[in-house]
Order: sequence, then C-alpha cells, then structure tokens
Amino acid sequence: MTAYRKPLMFIAGIWTGGDGAGRPVTDPATGAQIGMTPGASPQDLAAALAAAQRGFACWRDTPPEDRCAIMMRAAELLRARAEQIAPQVTLEQGKPLAEARQEVLRAADLLEWDANEGRRNYGRIIPAAPGLMRYALMLPIGPVAAFTPWNFPVSSPVRKLGAALGAGCSVILKAAEETPVSAMVVVEALLDAGLPPEVVNLVFGDPQAISTALIEAPQIRAISFTGSVPVGKRLAAMAAEQMKPALMELGGHAPVIVCADADVATVARQAVAAKFRNAGQICVCPSRFIVERPVAEEFAAAMAAEVAGIRVGAGLDPATRMGPLANMRRVAAMTDLVADARTRGATVLCGGARLGDQGCFFAPTVLNNVPADARILAEEPFGPVAPIVAVADFDAAIQMANALPFGLNAYGFSRSQQRVERMVREVESGMMSINHFGSAGPEAPFGGIKDSGYGREGGFAAMAAFSTTKFVMQQFSG
Repeated sequence: MTAYRKPLMFIAGIWTGGDGAGRPVTDPATGAQIGMTPGASPQDLAAALAAAQRGFACWRDTPPEDRCAIMMRAAELLRARAEQIAPQVTLEQGKPLAEARQEVLRAADLLEWDANEGRRNYGRIIPAAPGLMRYALMLPIGPVAAFTPWNFPVSSPVRKLGAALGAGCSVILKAAEETPVSAMVVVEALLDAGLPPEVVNLVFGDPQAISTALIEAPQIRAISFTGSVPVGKRLAAMAAEQMKPALMELGGHAPVIVCADADVATVARQAVAAKFRNAGQICVCPSRFIVERPVAEEFAAAMAAEVAGIRVGAGLDPATRMGPLANMRRVAAMTDLVADARTRGATVLCGGARLGDQGCFFAPTVLNNVPADARILAEEPFGPVAPIVAVADFDAAIQMANALPFGLNAYGFSRSQQRVERMVREVESGMMSINHFGSAGPEAPFGGIKDSGYGREGGFAAMAAFSTTKFVMQQFSG
C-alpha cells in the first residue's frame, strides 16, 4: 500500500499547515478521505506576498545561466523521483499509474525547456544615429500569482512555475485543493535543486478569497490561470481592474472533423486512446466527433468496439486503462449529460452510467446520432463521454466545429490536402492536430482563442506573459 503524504503549504521559506480552514482530500477510487489540505489565512497570504517581493529582488538579479542550472537540476529530480511521485498523484487525482508517471516526466521536460528559454529571452538593438544607442530589454515583470487545476496536478504547476522562473520572476502558486501533494513535490524539487526559498510560495484555501487577495495585492504584477471559462472571466476582469496582465488558459470543447475519405478504423482507434486518457478530463481532449454521413455509422461502430476493451478500475492497479473521475461532481455531470442526450434521441452505444456504488467510476461512453440541441454538444463534458454527430458534408462539419464560443484545440482527418488546408485556415482554434491526436510538447505554444482564453504557454511564447519590454535610449558623451 502507498502511504499518502501529509499536505502542507510553503510560505516564506517554511513548510506549514497554515492558519486557515482546510478541506478533506479524498481518493476518487474509494471515496475515502486520505488527508486534509491546509488553508491559508489572510496572515498567511500577507507573509507569502512579502516573501514573493523579497524573492523577486533576489531572483531577478540571479544570472540567467544560474537560474537555468537550478531549474535543470529540478527537472532531473522530478525524473529521478517519478516512481515515488506517481502513486501520490494517482491517490489524490485517480489517473492510472502509467499516466501519472508520464505526467511527471512530461513536467520535467517542460521545466527543462523553460530553464533554457530563460537564457534566450533576448532583447533587440535598434539602429540609431552616431553617438546614440537604442535598445529594448526583456525584463522580468515581477511577482506572479499562478492558479492551477486538478486534472494535471504536476504538469500544470510546472507550466506556470517554469516560465515565470525562467523569466526571472517569483511566484505564489495557488494550486488545486483536491491535489495538494502533487504541487508540493514540484516545489520540493525546485527547493532541493537550490531555488532560493522565498522565490516560490505554495498556498491552498478558499479559491475566491485567495484569488481576490492575490490579484488585488500591489506586490503581484501578473496573473496566470488555468481553469474553467466562468472562473477565468471573473479573474480576468479582476486583473483588468488592477491593470495587471493576465494569461488565461480556459476550457475547450474540441471538435474532431472526420471526413469521408479518412481511414475510419484507424481514426476510431486513435480517438479512443485520446478521448479516454485521464478519463476525458483534459481541456484539449477530443470531445465532439463530427463525421461526414457516409462513414458516420462505420466510425461509431468502430469506436464503440474499441471502447468495449477499456478496463476501468483503481489507478494503482497496473491493469487499469481508465481510472475514476476526480470527484462525484464529475460523475453527476456525466449522468446528467447522458440522460439529456438520450431524452433528445441519442443512442447509447456503450456505457452511459456510473460503475458500482463506491468511488467515482463512470463507464466509458459512446453516444451516436446526438441531436444538435443536446447539452453535451454545447457544454464541455470533461469526462469519458464521446458524442458523435453525422453531418451532410464538409462545409457543415466546419460550420458545426465553429458554432461554439470555445476555441482551444481542434482535430481534423482527411486524405485531401485541399480539405486539410481549409481546416487549418477556417476552424477557429488556438491549436489544431491534423491526421493524428498528438499533443503540444514543451517547444510548442499552448493556448486558445475566443472564450478559451488568451496568451500562450510553452515554446517561443513561454516568457511573454512574465516579461516586460523596456526601451532604452542612451546618448554617448565625449
């Protein structure tokens, strides 16, 4: 049996249980309480803000190559500790051990990229008259407030910490209360690698109270948030009132356009692997399958047959392919969405209900012939339910893909280069995968458009949200 660690916060260089109200941590596979997440009091937040200010003064003046070396060591520590970290992730989040292990390794890759990108945060020299020098510097913006979700409790904090630290900023990380230990291990790796203690602070507690306090605090100079669209809009409005830049990576409802000329059996097999990873609790997860009518039934049957082979169980069981949902709220949401679709005429090809009476298990589900007015076509399911819609032609598929206010990720499958070119140009999304379900690596910019947010994490854009451009004109004398 894996022992679950005691969750703690890290404030002003000290691991602490805090003075605020805590909340239970439950194992999604059993529903049993396994720990208690501490909560930050107003005094705790004040201490974190003061520490972040001091930490920034230290870290911004640390040479980029030294910052890089510390972050590279932290990445190696995450890799070395992956086997110990993965069970902790599974216990509190539910995903299978193999997925948890892969998340830790991916987080290390992200941190490594940002470590080196900080050394490439170049400015520019602007041509000028003799005796005059004009140049632009990329400077760290200041202490950052970062807010991360529970679905990727290791890699999401690393995405924000890595870019902010690489740019030379200090960070107050408000991580998800459901998955506190996953955030702890990231902070531990950074500290063990030599990060000055006050450069990073980790807090938990009441989300609304903490977000308000941090965004309004004068010490905080930038906001980075990953989460739902409604919460993101509220935080973006608060940041705008304070004239503070914000990076918003919000929800999606990724369309998958399957053209009649696609290799239907291959697409269906790959779609199942992508859709049911992390039990569908992924913001870029394929979640609306828009299929041209001539191959729609073939695609639905192939997908249902593939789903039938998914083994659902506790994430600590090595044989498990799909674990539980993170909490009972997600189970209730899946139940409601399936019932609504069925009432409106959709066919449940497989799954469609909760599994057992213990834990947060929901059967992997395929819905066919989903009508246009079904809620699941408008609301991001964020769970293991795949709705399939048949459309008359390619134009109708693009129209349906663009019908929602979301624009995070999209997928398209066709052998026609002309259709591929149209999908890339016309489908409204910040990211798109063509003829595969690949995900963005550390070197790629990650983010959406429309209600899915603004700003980019990763790749050449990683430092932008945490840097400010300062233009300098220098007159030479003598």
